[in-house]
Parts: sequence; C-alpha cells; structure tokens
Amino acid sequence: MKKIVLTFGLIGGVVISALMLGTLPFAKKIGFEKSEFVGYTVMVLSFLMVFFGIRSYRENIGGGKISFGRAFAVGALITLIISVCYVVTWEVMYFKLMPNFVNDYTTYLIEKMKAAGASQQMIDAKLQEMKQFKQMYDNPFMNAAISFVEPLPVGLIITLISSLVLRKKGTPLPPSREPAQRMAA
Repeated sequence: MKKIVLTFGLIGGVVISALMLGTLPFAKKIGFEKSEFVGYTVMVLSFLMVFFGIRSYRENIGGGKISFGRAFAVGALITLIISVCYVVTWEVMYFKLMPNFVNDYTTYLIEKMKAAGASQQMIDAKLQEMKQFKQMYDNPFMNAAISFVEPLPVGLIITLISSLVLRKKGTPLPPSREPAQRMAA
C-alpha cells in the first residue's frame, strides 16, 4: 500500500504544485474570482490521482477487490500527501514569490466594495479584518494550518466518491446460481 500511496500522492502533489506555480502568479491579472475557480479546478485535477490510486490498489494488491474502508484509507492517505504538497508550495509562493498577495487581495476587495456602494464604515471594518488576516498569514505555522484546510475537503469528497465507485467485495454469483436456486439445492 505504501508504494501506491506514495506514487499517486506524489504525482498529485507535483500536479497541484506545478499548476499552482503556473497559475497563481496571474491571480491579480485575471481577477481573484476567476483565480478562485482556477484554483479549485487545479485541486480537482490533482485529486484525480486519488481515484487512480484506489483503482491501482484494487487491481494490483486487492486482486480486483477492495472494501469501502480500505479504499477510503488509501484515498485519504493520497489526499494527505497532495495536501501537504499544496501547503509547502503555498508557503514558498507566499513568503518568497508573492509577498504582496494579501495586499493585492485587500485592494481587490476594497475596490469591489466601493463599486457595490459600501459605506466607509464597512470598508474600514474590512481593512481592519484584512490587517488581522495578514498578521495571521505572516506566521508560517498559522499560514500552513489555514492553507491545509483549503484542499483537504476537496480531496476527502473525491476520496469518498472514489471509494464508493471503486469498492468491490468478493465475486458475484454465476447467473445459474441465483439465491432461489441455492435454497432448493
């Protein structure tokens, strides 16, 4: 199980990291709302490795069978590895490549609020909120904890769906041995 989990987890981790590095620097240019859509699309694409990892385990180790519990365990471990890769990549990007991310995002939010006709009091409250957010994000441990929570639910949902779709218990009865025929035998 370890080899399959590591293989598919690291493939998914490389995918999510590469796509983050290729798309996130353009968040300001394409708009933060579109960037959020792109970000979750990137997550779904990388978490497809959960499906393929569970299927590989079922076919190569389980002899074509896998219980829901085992499938979920394999998928959850792959999800964990991909999520850790996401966090590590985000930490590097935030602290080294995009140190102005929160400031750019704050500017975007304030412009959006002004366009919607928000009062100065609401804008000041948002500025204060974003100042506190930046203080939290500037702490690498808090940043990592917050970042870990972003991809994890997506990965767990894909793990749940994949586990349900791929589970196989035992072999089905041959067509000639229906339950009613077994009772008569």
